[in-house]
Amino acid sequence: MNKLTALFLKLILIITLFCPTISFSQTTIVSGEVIDSSGNLLPGVSVLVEGTTNGTTTDFDGKYVLNIKTPNATLLFAYLGFEKQKIKVLTNKIINVILKESLDQLDEIQVVAFSKQKKNSVIGSITTLKAAELKQPTSNITNALAGKISGLISYQRSGEPGADNAAFFIRGVTTFGFNNSPLILLDGLQITASDLARLEPDNIASFSIMKDATATSLYGARGANGVVLVTTKEGKKGKAKVSVRYESSLSSPSKINSFLGAVDYMELYNRAQRSRDQSATLLYSKQKIEGTRNGLNPNIYPDVDWYNELFKDFALNKRLNVNINGGGEVAQYYLSVTSANETGLLKVDPLNNFNNNIDINRSNLRANININLTKTTKVSAKFYSLFERYNGPIIGASDIFYQVAQANPANFPKAYEPDEATANFNHILFGNKGNGSFANPYAESVRGYKDRFANTTLAQFQIKQDLSFITEGLKLRAMASVRTFTENQNERSFTPFYYGANETLTPQGVVNELYQIQEGTEFLNNPTVNNYGNSNFYYEAVLEYNSTIKEKHEVGGLLVSYFQEALNTIGGNTAFSTLPSRNMGISGRTSYSYDSRYFGEFNFGYNGSEKFAEKNRFGFFPSVGLGWIVSNEAYFEKNIPSINLLKLKYTYGLVGNDGISGPSDRFFYLSDVNLNNGGTGYSFGSNYNNYYNGYIINRYANESVTWEVATKSNIGLELGLFNKLNLQADYFTEHRKDIYMERQYIPETAGLTTTISSNIGEVKTKGVDLSIDYNHAFNSDFYITARGNFTYSTNEILVNGEPEFQNENLSRIGHPVNQQWGYIAERLFVDEEDINNSPEQFNGFSTTNSYLPGDIKYTDINQDGVVNELDQAPIGKPNVPEIVYGFGVSAVYKNFDLSIFMQGSARSSFFINPNDISPFVNERNALSIIADNHWSENNPDPNAFWPRLSTYEIENNQKPSTWWLRDGDFLRLKSVEFGFTIPETTGKIFANAKTRIYITGLNLLHFSKFDLWDPESAGNGLGYPPQRVINIGAQVKF
Repeated sequence: MNKLTALFLKLILIITLFCPTISFSQTTIVSGEVIDSSGNLLPGVSVLVEGTTNGTTTDFDGKYVLNIKTPNATLLFAYLGFEKQKIKVLTNKIINVILKESLDQLDEIQVVAFSKQKKNSVIGSITTLKAAELKQPTSNITNALAGKISGLISYQRSGEPGADNAAFFIRGVTTFGFNNSPLILLDGLQITASDLARLEPDNIASFSIMKDATATSLYGARGANGVVLVTTKEGKKGKAKVSVRYESSLSSPSKINSFLGAVDYMELYNRAQRSRDQSATLLYSKQKIEGTRNGLNPNIYPDVDWYNELFKDFALNKRLNVNINGGGEVAQYYLSVTSANETGLLKVDPLNNFNNNIDINRSNLRANININLTKTTKVSAKFYSLFERYNGPIIGASDIFYQVAQANPANFPKAYEPDEATANFNHILFGNKGNGSFANPYAESVRGYKDRFANTTLAQFQIKQDLSFITEGLKLRAMASVRTFTENQNERSFTPFYYGANETLTPQGVVNELYQIQEGTEFLNNPTVNNYGNSNFYYEAVLEYNSTIKEKHEVGGLLVSYFQEALNTIGGNTAFSTLPSRNMGISGRTSYSYDSRYFGEFNFGYNGSEKFAEKNRFGFFPSVGLGWIVSNEAYFEKNIPSINLLKLKYTYGLVGNDGISGPSDRFFYLSDVNLNNGGTGYSFGSNYNNYYNGYIINRYANESVTWEVATKSNIGLELGLFNKLNLQADYFTEHRKDIYMERQYIPETAGLTTTISSNIGEVKTKGVDLSIDYNHAFNSDFYITARGNFTYSTNEILVNGEPEFQNENLSRIGHPVNQQWGYIAERLFVDEEDINNSPEQFNGFSTTNSYLPGDIKYTDINQDGVVNELDQAPIGKPNVPEIVYGFGVSAVYKNFDLSIFMQGSARSSFFINPNDISPFVNERNALSIIADNHWSENNPDPNAFWPRLSTYEIENNQKPSTWWLRDGDFLRLKSVEFGFTIPETTGKIFANAKTRIYITGLNLLHFSKFDLWDPESAGNGLGYPPQRVINIGAQVKF
């Protein structure tokens, strides 16, 4: 700010020296005070003379004084969380202002469990994300979460449309049990991660995550892994306001794998054959290689770029949202409709009469209605429906990407050009060889399609009653809601005709002939139909009391009773999975604060679950919290005015989890016995000809199975400086006990017929999450905002039922839940002497698993003279990142705006799967990096990327080891957006509307040590890659 001020002063000086005339105007002193709509004085309000740098801020009493030299001046009042206001000075010497709270960001109110609280009284750890931060050129808002909100660990492994959900965990993975996903609530109703992914950001009013026991305990067993709380917009009193947003975007892979061309492939394949057997018969002849090099008959000498044959350079996607809100004194409404079209990268073959590319059409409708029946009684109804029509290939698009790595470029073309014998055939002559067992990605891509229609409907009715006639501050609320999901899918495909090509020597010369390898069909087979459906019914009643006594004592109470029932009546395959699932409970909160300085809170959840035996069916999970706003102390305000907020808080509590197993593994107190099992039958009689099936126990009854319980603590700090910088930091711990898991170390001599599971696991988690916000206005035309988030979460296993290992390197105790195990690779063997002087690896000397110089050499961890499974050790970092962070800045200058956001991930590792990329195995394709950097006798580099070449799998080189371990850390330019708001004075068409046009870039570049493919894909690098997006959009509000 000082440099900018100095620059402005220099400009003023230059203008003063060179202008021929200087006009001096009379100085006017204007003063006043600024308050909010409730009459509260507002300190720190920016007061600027519009179009100049002349300005000031209100003091702690909300007062200001400003010298004005500009004639016909207009004052601009701006304050975070409030609407800007312009007032002409005219002849006024005193101008008092009432600022209205912004409808987009009510910063003083925080959405909490089942209620709302004043933000300063919130003790629990809650982070809120502005809905505008979720607006990205994508149809999946889960992809926008990473790095945007502190306390959330998130990553996206695939970019396939319709299958691109990001995985996310609140404060990391805290259990190795069945369920480690957070509870997701939309207007109080539980939804799935896929439901969340398809929400339209334009309809979201607030997006918060609840992280500690105090914030989540009211949700009982459902909130054990944290809570994502989303509320949608509601109608506001006033005339109808319409918002229209349209976007069109181009998406392409963030990084494309590079494979060898046919000539390079064949030459390297031949070298791979001779690499391990000097007498091997070469697969590819010199004639074949030279004919391909010279571009001869492509039927005989193909050179197929499988990626370019199958995929387009980019896909075109479109999105439209229209919403309208308004209302009168009795009723208010918010209505919205969204339409989106999302396509994939697959090329559509003109010979097919169906679309085999991904083509998804989504429409969602929302209607939120509020009605004031009386002054004390209000009802509301919310309806939401999502309709999705999916068309795509018969196999997943990610599988087709994977098959590109399996098909080599030299064996056969994607389809043969017809010869005289096949000229009149009505089908595609798909290429193949041998018995037709080789991968032809093109045939798999176009041989059929999948057509799916899915519908998700949410309906909610709520009534609120003010009970002030009983006692002031008492309110009652009741809600009933339902979520239903249905899906109907059919698949149709044909059997490809596979052909090969021969060169035949005849008296007339060499003749090229096609021959049939596999008989196919020229029609689509009968459809395969699948139907699935489920529903979720939820009811709650909330009694709430809030009161202020003698202006300093604030007391509050909340009592919640809820009942939930989930049905899975279509698509279940076991009796347990199709039976209704029920959960019920009573939760409560009581709070007290003194003089907005000292805060105390007690929460509890008393929950019942049908999964457990009667003695363990109900669980009680309490939590407590304390808070102190130091900055509200009188001595603090006087002595340290630059710190406008200093808040300390501490919470401690228990949370329970009954989601410890899948739907088919419930009612742990019941056994599962098969009374007609052929594998345990018996024979009797004189000739033993009489055979009867026996019985077998699939699961033993266990009445001791109980809740998974986590003890959570949180120490928090909130700091505000100069009314511009806000910091929120939390240190958290969690000790989760009684994790339900399989006992893996029961000897077979016990005579059990199935595995035994019980509550034996324990995991300890700790970490830090913090967020920083900065806001500064240089003048009325130029201001910036900046935000940074950081989340670190690490854990360790304390108990997992393992025996006491003789070799400590085999124990999982003390290591993270997602820690990876493998062998430590030293280097590649240098020569035979090196092999002879090293410990034997995996019985390599005595079996077919022989290894040669150039193969991987491993460390004998336990020094017993051999390398085997006892030498595995923890290697690298967990495969789920322990650190996720993000930072960005937004700037507005007059009608222009620019925002940049960076997102990073750290402390994670992943394996390159050598089984997926091993070149030449089954004549598989080869990555270019293998040709450029592999061990050979001419290049005996002991640290080469790829070991000694081979045309078959070398078991020694396929082991999970540090050789294939890669660092998953990266930093990416997640988004850049540049916008322009068209001035209302531009023309009549813009006079009564706010119109903004913008261009957005997503995933434009990244920085990482790993450069083979997009590092966020991790081990899924051969699948559908994350997408780079260029988007153009426009939004009109009137």
